Amino acid sequence: MKSSFLFRSRILLFFILLFVVLLLAKLFLIQVISSNVYSEAANRQYYTLSQNVFERKTIYFSRKDGTLVSAATQTPGYKLAIAPNELVNVEDAYKKLSAKVTLKQDDFFAKAGKKDDPYEEVANHLSESEAKAISLLKIPGVKIVPEKWRLYPGDQLASHTLGLVGYKGDELAGRYGLERQYNEELALSKNNPYVNFFAEVFSNISKNLFSDETKNGDVVTTIEPTVQDFLEKKLSQVKEKYRVDSVGGIIMNPEDGSIYALSAKPDFNPNDFSGVKQTSTFSNPLVENVLEFGSVVKPLVMAAALDAGVLTAKTTYNDRGSVIVEKKEIFNFDKKGRGPGTGMQEVLSQSLNTGMVFVEQKLGKEKLREYLLSFAIDKKTGIDLPNETGGLVSNIMKSPREIEYANASFGQGIAFSPMEMIRALSALGNGGQLVVPHVVDRIKYSIGLEKKLTYPTARAKISEATGEEITRMLVEVMDKALKGGTAKMEHYSVAVKTGTAQVANSVDGGYYEDRHTHSFFGYFPAYDPQFIVLLYAVNPKGVLYATETWADPFIDITKFLLNYYEVPPDR
Repeated sequence: MKSSFLFRSRILLFFILLFVVLLLAKLFLIQVISSNVYSEAANRQYYTLSQNVFERKTIYFSRKDGTLVSAATQTPGYKLAIAPNELVNVEDAYKKLSAKVTLKQDDFFAKAGKKDDPYEEVANHLSESEAKAISLLKIPGVKIVPEKWRLYPGDQLASHTLGLVGYKGDELAGRYGLERQYNEELALSKNNPYVNFFAEVFSNISKNLFSDETKNGDVVTTIEPTVQDFLEKKLSQVKEKYRVDSVGGIIMNPEDGSIYALSAKPDFNPNDFSGVKQTSTFSNPLVENVLEFGSVVKPLVMAAALDAGVLTAKTTYNDRGSVIVEKKEIFNFDKKGRGPGTGMQEVLSQSLNTGMVFVEQKLGKEKLREYLLSFAIDKKTGIDLPNETGGLVSNIMKSPREIEYANASFGQGIAFSPMEMIRALSALGNGGQLVVPHVVDRIKYSIGLEKKLTYPTARAKISEATGEEITRMLVEVMDKALKGGTAKMEHYSVAVKTGTAQVANSVDGGYYEDRHTHSFFGYFPAYDPQFIVLLYAVNPKGVLYATETWADPFIDITKFLLNYYEVPPDR
């Protein structure tokens, strides 16, 4: 009997201790994690409650030192509501209220005319001072209601990445960017927080402790706000100077795919997007649109030929200024030939189309296709942003025509998103790794835990040795060719390539003679890169080549990043 009593006592003690642990955990959730919610509950006696106070978790930028900066958050305020069935003098109420806040007269009187209606909202986003001023009027039938709304402190900063919150039918939800991609994590539970705590605990302990809270959390991005701001200013300068149709850029770590900045212009202000005339402005062209990039593709093809062993950097050919492929004449950009003995380095340094056709013919159609597809140019990158599109490369997938492969060798006739392009080019500098570009680092869950997100890598076909050789060639482009050799940085190795491509005519077919896409990429320090930068401009005016459009902005970005991150010299 004694042993039985001890056993029952221990069982009872176990359940008492378990209850205490659960109780303490729940109190922690209430007093620490969910303190704001319950503070609002305490204020219910002072304010008229709205049926649905908008609640949403925060999106953060990450500074280089790890500190977090709010990119999308909630801001508290008030809204003005009326009870038409309680208003005594509608005209007098309107006169007094419109002296304090801006009201639409027709809208106010229409809502006030609904005499059987107990609640109509007539103004939103009021400040505390405005709310107090209206409260002091003590107008019967006028109510001040607490509310919250989404605030983007940086206004346009990283707007395509962040997206916005808008209505889906009657529900506020993320519509673009991270707001949409992580809507489930950011959108707080609609369950009523003002329920009896002890009833919660006893009704379903595990459910109430862990279910709702674990799925909600703050999103911490890899976007560095100072870098983002610098990139956007450079893009805006190019857009204004050359009156481009659209312009964009990405700054990424080629070793792991962390994106420090990405932007496209035109963009929008998610705090006030009512004036945006075209809904396409909200879409992110860096992941949703494709471009024919032109000569920035040449290093991929050159690397393929080097890796396959069909040529070396010292291989030469006779450059006549043009070459005929299946009755079509392909020219160098200046239609001039460099003569016999033109080497592969000059093909990259002077961006010679005839040289790339020579490379493609040495490599062969099958090998060209095999290597280019190994850079995943036909596949989505898996970036954590919505509506990503894949590359358009069907002409080298199926066509037996030699001309398709010749055009592809210098970046025409195949199209990728800027995000696909930067992933492929990163493989040149990181030893052949295909990283997953991403903008989210971790989720800070409401229960106090964090989840560090991981992203897989795959391999392109090129070897590390090939990557080092093509990098050496691209460093020479920077040191000896770009801006006549004046762009060389004495203490840093930088690998670069420019690109100028004709814009495809989607209406009549073929290409516009007077419209081009200018692109530029570079990574540095070249042999152990911490950054890769991709820039593009669609249809710049009054300028012929990407070197003119992008060389100076790229150099400015490079110097800024090296200085800002205090990168030690590599030479």
